[in-house]
Amino acid sequence: MISIEVLIGRCSGLERHVLERWIAQDWVRPDAHNGVFAFRDIDVARVRLILELRDELDVGEAALPVVLLLLDQLYDLRRQLRELGVAFTRVVPEDVQRNLATHFMGSSNK
Repeated sequence: MISIEVLIGRCSGLERHVLERWIAQDWVRPDAHNGVFAFRDIDVARVRLILELRDELDVGEAALPVVLLLLDQLYDLRRQLRELGVAFTRVVPEDVQRNLATHFMGSSNK
């Protein structure tokens, strides 16, 4: 975990008041103890994503909540699919797995 000062130092173009606004808007969710923020790796990645969306892709601040929500949903869906894949390989017999893989690989070429 890192402090807000360290995070700002690591992210070019990031200003403290902007980061504090993102926290207030719940775009970034660091741990907070007695008013002191502690940022995990996931928070740092989130801040870098927001900076990239804002600075490199020109996503306006009004659109950022929608883009972040859609990305969060996409990441959650990917996580669920990974979990489903793990469960699938544990429960479904190998011959059925092969048949399904063959079916889906064949249908993706159409």
